[in-house]
This record gives sequence, C-alpha cells and structure tokens, in this order.
Amino acid sequence: MESAQEYWAARAALEWQVELGADEALSEGPVNRFELVEKVKAKPASAKAEAAPHVQSGYVEAPKIDAVAEARTAAEQAQDLGQLRAALDRFEHCELKRGARNLVFADGAAGARVMILGEAPDREGDREGKPFVGQSAALLGKMLGAIGLSLEESVYVSTVMPWRLLNQSGPSPDEIAMMRPFVARHVALAKPDILILMGNIACDAALGQRGITRLRGTWGEAFGLPVMPMFPPETLMRQPELKRAAWADLLEIKARLA
Repeated sequence: MESAQEYWAARAALEWQVELGADEALSEGPVNRFELVEKVKAKPASAKAEAAPHVQSGYVEAPKIDAVAEARTAAEQAQDLGQLRAALDRFEHCELKRGARNLVFADGAAGARVMILGEAPDREGDREGKPFVGQSAALLGKMLGAIGLSLEESVYVSTVMPWRLLNQSGPSPDEIAMMRPFVARHVALAKPDILILMGNIACDAALGQRGITRLRGTWGEAFGLPVMPMFPPETLMRQPELKRAAWADLLEIKARLA
C-alpha cells in the first residue's frame, strides 16, 4: 500500500514538472559548461547561418535605404526644371516633407544670370509655395533693385530645403546631404552666371562650410560657378546693423555682372 502511494505521488510530481516544461532529465555525470561555451564559439559561420532562421522564425530584416544615393539617381535623371520638380515631389526619404503643406521649388526668372539659393521656406512660404514671401520678399526686392536687378526679370530663387523646417535648430546633416544632389542639379539646369548663397544652410550645401559672418563678402566657387555668401533678409530684419555689409556684398555682385 505504501509503495503504491509512493508511485502515484512520484508520477504526479513528474507530470507536474513536464507540464512546467522540465522535460529533460539530469545527466548522471557532471557537465563542464566552459567546454560548451568554447564549442559554441568554434561553431562555423555556416552552421550559425543555418540555425538563425529557426531562432528568428518568420523575421526578415528590412534592407537599409541609402537616401543620398536615391536622391542622386533621381536628380541626375531630370532633364529640365519641370522634371526636377517632379523628382523632388516624389522623393519620400526626407521627414520634413510629412510636415509641409507645399513643395517650395523656385521663384523668379528661370534662366536668369543671377540665382539665389536660400535656406528653407518659413511658415508663410510653405503656405504660398514660394522661397521668400511677405517682409522677407519685400526687403529682398529692395536689395536687388538697388543694383538694377528684379525677381521678375533678372533673378532666379530657390532654397536648399524645399519644405519648411519643423524646429529652429535647422535641418540635420543627413537632410542637407540628401538635398545636395537636387541643389547641384537645380543649379546645372538653371545655368546662372552667379550664385548667391543666403545663409549658413546654403553655404553648407554648396561649400560644405558654415559661418556666414566669416564667409560673406568673399567670392568662392561651387558647382563650377562663382558664389557670394550673404546674410539672408530674415537676418537683416533682426539685425539692421548688418545692412551695411549686405550693401557691400551687393556692390561686389554688381561689379561682377558688369
């Protein structure tokens, strides 16, 4: 009787352990776990590769997308400004696009001798789809008019970022890098004689440098063209004392055109 009770008690305990997942018996002899670790390390890569699908059943890692390469391919395929605008509109790898109302491509006279490259549209520019609007556009018009130029007839304007920025810190280096091929192609298709870089983001995209206070007033070269860094209208409105420097830059541009 006593042996029968022991049997059923032992069986019940065993079934309970199996239900919990303890379905492997202990070895009668000791196991050196350090040797097992060494065997795992020595297992060939092919064996690990074969085992991986069983460990991560049904999981496939998504391939990484090279946004800069995608941008370069899309920009190079554009044969005119209309195609370039369409390529930018189809580009889905920049997060700024998701927070913008409109694609801001360009304004002014396409094919003009002077091209201005700004930084990014503001809220009003995003709403109207233009690089410069409101007070910024009015001040820019006065600046150009002072040296005999006009946005309607003799100046073409675009921005590095075609979508408005979501914060005050500016675009990230990755965002500028993915827009750089589009900027280069835009300049090549517009064919200006002179490129004006208004602001640090424009200087970063064209020259790979920042520090507009140091760069302004000195001719450089980018995309095979002479470039003049300048303060953008927004900066001049916040700091009117910089207008003297901006006037000197405008005179340099006027002399270069002559």
